Amino acid sequence: MRLRPPTLFPPRGRRWLIPVLLVAVALALWINVAPFTRLTQPMAAARVARLPATPPFYSGEKIMILSPHPDDETLCCGGMIEQARAAGAEVYVTFVTSGDGFEFDAALEGRQLRPGAQAFRNLALKRMNEARSATRALGIPASHLSFLGYPDGGLLHLFLENYATPYLSPTSKLDKVGYVGAASPGNSYTGLNLERDLSAQVEAVNPDLLLVPAPQDAHPDHRTTSYLALRLMAERGQTSRLRFWVVHGGLEWPLPKGLHRSEPLTLPSRAMNLAWTRADLTPAQVLRKADAIRAYRSQTALLGRFMEAFERRNELLSTTPLPPGPLTDTASPYR
Repeated sequence: MRLRPPTLFPPRGRRWLIPVLLVAVALALWINVAPFTRLTQPMAAARVARLPATPPFYSGEKIMILSPHPDDETLCCGGMIEQARAAGAEVYVTFVTSGDGFEFDAALEGRQLRPGAQAFRNLALKRMNEARSATRALGIPASHLSFLGYPDGGLLHLFLENYATPYLSPTSKLDKVGYVGAASPGNSYTGLNLERDLSAQVEAVNPDLLLVPAPQDAHPDHRTTSYLALRLMAERGQTSRLRFWVVHGGLEWPLPKGLHRSEPLTLPSRAMNLAWTRADLTPAQVLRKADAIRAYRSQTALLGRFMEAFERRNELLSTTPLPPGPLTDTASPYR
């Protein structure tokens, strides 16, 4: 029998493997290795360096964050929370959902391939406890936290087709707020109730700055939170108090994935042209933010490299939701 000499190339019928493998390697390097990311995005760091600094916080200032899910407040703003607290500002966080819609997470936490409604409800309670631990690490008093308990993955439905009729969560099987510790237990899952609860939270705090997701954020819960905040603050004549951040910013953003603490957090591709400002973080602030991120153990078990990618030397905040031009206080168009 004649042996065929070894070769680096696959048989003719499988030569498509070579370009596929090369593309896979290139993608892995782009996503995970900082020098390759810089090579493919040569101007990204320079754009961030040219941004104006985020105005400093001051003693007595009231900062409120609307967090669609437990962990968003830390990913977007953990360092700025520390800076605000160090300046003597008061920081409040309102969690719109309790994170009861992440199927893979519920399966992992519940150790079951097809998690039932109780597994999703248990996940929500765990994420609420993780939020308390994370915000404690950032210096926020427990009395400054509020959990609204609306359905993870369902906010856009409430905003659109379920404004007045209750929405049934496909994961938790709840149609009303049902979590211990929620601000309005028993409230039906409707857009009207969500708006009322958000309004009550803002009314109680009357924040000098309200930090919310930008409407370009890829996650529908984030976009819906942004829409509601824009409408609410317009009704109050306080749109100039809004500031915007992004967590789900586009394909694989932020790059590179994993721990790269000396790298800048670059502009999200979905919102490149907003009026961004840059909050520079000290190494100690980055480490405390890292401690807060790790408090979300249920999330880092599956999304660890994505969440670690926010442990950077800066954070980003925009003064406008849409380019171009600044926001101005206006009378409500909804009355």
